[in-house]
Formats: sequence, structure tokens, C-alpha cells
Amino acid sequence: MSREPPPGEEEAPGGGGGGGGGGRAGEGGCYLALCARPVHFEKANPVNCVFFDEANKQVFAVRSGGATGVVVKGLEDRNPISFRMEDKGEVKCIKFSLGNKILAVQRTLKSVDFLNFIPDSPQLEYTQECKTKNANILGFCWTSSTEIVFITDQGIEFYQVLPEKRSLKLLKNQSINVNWYMYCPESSVILLSTTVLGNVLQPFYFKSGTMSKLSKFEIELPAAPKSSKLSLSERDIAMATIYGQLYVLYLRHHSRTSNSTGAEVVLYQLPREGSCKKTHILKLNRTGKFALNVVDNLVVVHHQDTETSVIFDIKLKGEFDGSTTIHQFVLPPRSIQPYQIPVAGPASVTSQAPVPCKLYSSSWIVFQPDIIISASEGYLWSLQVKLEPVVNLLLDKGKLMDFLLQRKECKMVILSVCSQMLSEPERGSLSVIATVFDKLNHEYKKYLEAEQSYTMVVEAGLSRSNPLLKRPVRTQAVIDQSDMYTHVLSVFTEKKEAPHKFTIAVLMEYIRSLNQFQIAVQHYLYELVIKTLVQHNLFYMLHQFLQYHVLSDSKPLACLLLSLESIYPPAHQLSLDMLKRLSTANDEIVEVLLSKHQVLAALRFIRGIGGHDSISARKFLDAAKQAEDDMLFYTIFRFFEQRNQRLRGNPSFTPGEHCEEHVTFFKQVFGEQALMKPTTF
Repeated sequence: MSREPPPGEEEAPGGGGGGGGGGRAGEGGCYLALCARPVHFEKANPVNCVFFDEANKQVFAVRSGGATGVVVKGLEDRNPISFRMEDKGEVKCIKFSLGNKILAVQRTLKSVDFLNFIPDSPQLEYTQECKTKNANILGFCWTSSTEIVFITDQGIEFYQVLPEKRSLKLLKNQSINVNWYMYCPESSVILLSTTVLGNVLQPFYFKSGTMSKLSKFEIELPAAPKSSKLSLSERDIAMATIYGQLYVLYLRHHSRTSNSTGAEVVLYQLPREGSCKKTHILKLNRTGKFALNVVDNLVVVHHQDTETSVIFDIKLKGEFDGSTTIHQFVLPPRSIQPYQIPVAGPASVTSQAPVPCKLYSSSWIVFQPDIIISASEGYLWSLQVKLEPVVNLLLDKGKLMDFLLQRKECKMVILSVCSQMLSEPERGSLSVIATVFDKLNHEYKKYLEAEQSYTMVVEAGLSRSNPLLKRPVRTQAVIDQSDMYTHVLSVFTEKKEAPHKFTIAVLMEYIRSLNQFQIAVQHYLYELVIKTLVQHNLFYMLHQFLQYHVLSDSKPLACLLLSLESIYPPAHQLSLDMLKRLSTANDEIVEVLLSKHQVLAALRFIRGIGGHDSISARKFLDAAKQAEDDMLFYTIFRFFEQRNQRLRGNPSFTPGEHCEEHVTFFKQVFGEQALMKPTTF
């Protein structure tokens, strides 16, 4: 692997070797994996040189200096770019501009050649020499589709490329002694190592034609260097964006404190404005050869000697010493998941077993944030974090939730953890369940508040004056009530494997948590509580919950209560009280009941308030017919016949009531003789 201790420093015992075969320590629950669809390229050999461009994430395979072909492949682009170019000497560096429109090739220490890949543009090379006399070009970086930076041992030169004129225009240059450089394309920052020891780092930021010098800072070396020679190697430095902030990661092979053994990774936060400060220390508790990646905001440290990796999450609580936070790794060291290399060739041959890939090979090279390249095998992978194995390795559910909520693809894993903690054999205590619910609802509330603020700004018409205003992104960490209801709570109550008291306590705990974060509880959660109470005949508890307003009033809830009247008579009155508290108009209550096919309940309600003489017969008969219950229809029809008899001395309906179709239907089902005869005195 590419990062190792400076010469003369001890390494941990145990050689770096062993393939990805089975049975090695640390394979159970591998939480890191190489991507399933890697980029396959022609492996490096004396004829074929391999280059990697960190900005476009592309691999270049250059055969015979390009004369017998250049093949460019990326993880995103499935169609490789192939072309030939004149062999004008050994290629030192080769990269496309962003968008693949202009190719830059460095063959000498003094100049860079350019070639346009624009349709209908002549395929003629043009060259730019570095401006500084006696300077050697260490490399170059594209910062946009037409802007490029040359890094020399005496400074940096920022150019605009004019492809149609086939020339470059110098925008800005800066003199500074440079040992080595590093580029972070995600943040458009170039870091230069300066001074004799190399530990003073000078960052530059590039944006749309401008170059800004950021504050320089010094990396604390493990001990005072014995001689004045370069002491900070670029192998021990990485740059990456973690949780939206740019960090410089320094792999310090020996801690500054003598009582501490083992290497550590020191994180320096690099702001756009202000000075760079040391913020985190990641304790590795071992020595040897290491390499760093950043995946899903996690710092991954690979250890070649033990062929394992560990992960750190700087959002999790660490030990704060007043200026920096010290972190231990989140999970025990594990190997990357064994990877099989498919055998290429004709179908008759490919039936042979795939070859296990040699993991943690000395030919592996890592690039930020998540790239691993094996030049000897001709593969480029992106590294991935697998969340399912983490569940069994992080047993503290609170810490597990803190970890999962920060990950990109976390929703289904979190929901499955919630289901697990409610079921045997992993049933958690109510206090653990409450902690988990609170952590989920904390994220949910943050999103609701952001959404509300955004809506208010838009409605107030202020969004035009603030072009940077963006609608809040709903990440997978936002787990709302419908997610919990669908995937966890309704399934949990249907299983009926837990004691009913526990089931009700869990539902009430979730409602308590929502209330604590002032999130309006959806009626379907209350309905789930009521249905569970009814299933277990816990009517006294239902009565108390309603009486003390543990279950908030709502029209759907009132309708559910009305439907319970046949098994729990007081539910009728509880429901009407609720509707009245909601200051629902009487005719609206009737509408609500009819829409829920509670036709008899609606009739009883209207009789209870004495309005049954003026109601529309047709509306009730329509609802009764829709319910497709003949006896219900008969009861309602007979009620209105009796009302007609009482009010008009005749049971028939008048033409103005528009009930002809219902009379016809009644005759079809029950026969004409079933119609009520007028009573005469």
C-alpha cells in the first residue's frame, strides 16, 4: 500500500501478505467492501503506463507513449475513450479537463502539451512552457473545463486555456518553494509543501478564474528532526471533505506523547477564511504501513501488516482535551470483504472458478476520497461501507443510531434495527427504545423545521432576493411517522408476540417522543393504539387515555370510536364529545359519519340532537345503499317511512325528496308487500 513510515522507523511485526481467502481473523462481519463493478484496465507493464486523474476519477492506460493507443476509463463513464497520439517521449502526467474537452500531457519538466477533443477542431497539439526560469514542473491540475494550474518547484502558475486559439493565457502566478503538492478536486484546493522540512503547508483555492491564497499552517512533526532534510512526506498527508468541511489528514507514525504507542491520524480543519486548526486525533493503537480513505464521511484507515481496516466517525463523541477531540475506532478492525476477480475469456473457459483478489497488496495505491487501484491486476474500485454488519458489531443502540443517522443509505437499516429491538430474542428495554425514538425524532424535527422555514420564506416572497436559498434536502435519516407505522409499528402489533402491556407501552413511548419534539401526531398512530387496546379488551385504559387527552382529538379518531359502539357502548358518547370539542358543526359530524359508512351512528347522533325531522332521506338512503348491506338499507328505509307517516300521515316519499330509485330498489329486494301501508284512524 502506498503510505508507510519514513525510512529507519520500526514497523509492527508480521509481514504484509495473504490474499482475500477465507478463515482470516477479522472476516466475520466485514463492514467494508470493494464496489461490485470496478473499472478494468490493462495492467501496468514495461510497454503500458497507467495514470490516475483524481478530478475526473479516470484511469489512463498509455501504450508506447500513446503511439499504440491510449484508453481512458472512469467509474461513472461506462464507454471508454480511445485514441492515439504521437510518441514524443515518456509521459509523466496525463489528464482531461473537466468535461473531457481538452487533453493535457506532460512529457518534460519544462512544458505541458495540449490537444483539443472538440468536434470539428483540428487535432493539432499546442504547448505551454512554465513561465519561471529554471523551474521544473512537478505536475498540473485542471480546476475547470478551461482552467489549469501548473505546480513547479518554485511556485504555481494559473492559466486559462483558449482551445480555439490553441494557446494559454496566464491569469496569476505565485513564487514559493515547493517540495510536493496535493489537490482536492471536490473543494478546488491545492496544498503545497514548503520549507526545508516540508511541514509548512500553503493552500490555494480556485474558483471561476480566481486564485486565493488561504492561511498557511504548520504540521507538528512527531519529534524535533535530527537533520534539516525533508521530514514530511506526501504519503502521510491526505485532503478530504468530511461532513462538508475540508480537512488535511496527517498520518503521524509516532505520537508526540512518549507514553502513547502507535500511530495516529491528526485532522486539521482548513476553512476558506481564518486560520487552519487542529481539531481531531484518531488513535490507531498500532504501527506499520497505513493508507487512508474517506467514505460516507467516515475516515477509513487500512493497515497492511494485519490486512485489516478500521473506521472513525468524527461526529461521534470523543475525548475532548480543551482543543482537540481524541477518537478511538468505532468498530473492531475487520478485513475488507473478500473479493473474487472474474475470469475473462471465452465462455468455455469462464466456467472455472473466479480468482480471489489479493487484498491489502503492496501494489495497491489509494486515492481520495474512496478510490483503490491495483495497477498490477488492472482494477480500480471505489470503497464502500456496508451498514448491515455494523448492527451486530455496535451493541450500544444509542451509539448505533448516532452512527447510522449520519450515513447516506441508512433508512432501511435503521427501520430493521427498530423492528429487531421490539422482537425476541433482541427485545430492548423501554429506556433503550425511548432513546432510539428520541434520536430519530430529533432528526425528523430538524427537517420539519427547515422545511417550515423554507416555506415561510417562499410564501413571504423573499426567495427572489436570496438566490442561495435551497429547499431542504430530505436525507434518509429523516424517518417520519408513516415510515415507522408502515415498517415497524403496524408489523409489530400484528405479530402479537409481545405481551400487550409492552406493545401499548412501545406505542405510547413513540407518541410521547413525538410530543416531546412538538411534532403533530398522525391519527393513524392513535388508531393503532385504540385497535390494540380493543383487541385486548382494555376498555378502561382506552377510557382513561381519552379522558386525560393522552390521545389527541381528531375526526378520524372520533369515527373509529363510533364504530366501536357495538362492543363498547360508552364509545358513542366519547366520540360525540370529541367531535364537539373539535367544535365540529352538527351537519359536518353527520357528513363525517356517513363518509365512514357509519349510517346508523349518524342517524342516532341526529336523533340525539333532535334534528331527525329535517334531515334529507335521500342522503341517508344513498349511504345505506353504498354500504351494500340489505338489512341496514331496510332499517334506514323503514325509519324514513315511519317519519313520513308521523309528519304527513302517509309513509310514501314525496317527489321533492328524489327517492324514487331507492323505492324501486326496496321493492326489488324485499317485494312491494314490504312497503309500509298508510295507517288510517
